[in-house]
Amino acid sequence: MSTAESAPGSGEQQDACRTREVLDIVGDKWSLLVVRNLSQGPRRFTELKRAIDGISQRMLTVTLRGLERDGILTRTVRNVMPPHVSYELTPMGRTLREATAPLLKWSIEHLAHIDAARATYDARDRVPD
Repeated sequence: MSTAESAPGSGEQQDACRTREVLDIVGDKWSLLVVRNLSQGPRRFTELKRAIDGISQRMLTVTLRGLERDGILTRTVRNVMPPHVSYELTPMGRTLREATAPLLKWSIEHLAHIDAARATYDARDRVPD
């Protein structure tokens, strides 16, 4: 008898841990911005770098590699001089874009409210905990 068969719910616990692992990957601040920027079609590294304010070259490279490893995007190299490298969402990546579009929209719509709430919070007298 396997561990999953002998312990009720243990498979569900393992799935929950794996789910958290996936959410950590796709929920970081750069991955969703890369996915959003690839929703219009393939883009080159420099186009992504220009479009994503504040991301370093190294962080963009790390993010692209992680998303490629997880099957969210593909990297295509064309043998021309200089080499032409582009990134494109996979079918699974497009479903991620569809799933996260409401969250990104919500973020944009509420940015001013969040800024105001932060300013109010930061301005009040803080009592030590």
